[in-house]
Amino acid sequence: MKLLPFNEHSGTEQAGVLAIANDADPFEVSLAGVVRIDLHFPKFTDGRAYSQAFLLRRRREFKGEIRATGDVLVDQLAQMERSGFDTAVLRADQDIAVAERVLASYPGYSAGRYQGDAVHIAPHFKEAAAA
Repeated sequence: MKLLPFNEHSGTEQAGVLAIANDADPFEVSLAGVVRIDLHFPKFTDGRAYSQAFLLRRRREFKGEIRATGDVLVDQLAQMERSGFDTAVLRADQDIAVAERVLASYPGYSAGRYQGDAVHIAPHFKEAAAA
């Protein structure tokens, strides 16, 4: 997962970038020409963007970048990645070095995944058996 500090986030005024509101249905937006979708977390306790990311990856089969913006905390990153996010723009008071350490030490990160998720659909044991 790519991590961006708050001050390096470019807005949605670029061509091919779509911001989807929290109450919007991901099935009702056109993805033609879209290369990046920004999903906003108004509060860290609001999980609607997780569902939107999952639906965009699994059901809409969106292959572009899905970026988390807003109230993004370090401890949300592993779940964001499993839900289909590629990039997270950390809240201004969150330290990138801490975020990288948290991701690296998360037990389900890169190894030991026992369930499928939005990105890696097959469970770990099934991938291991196929290898």
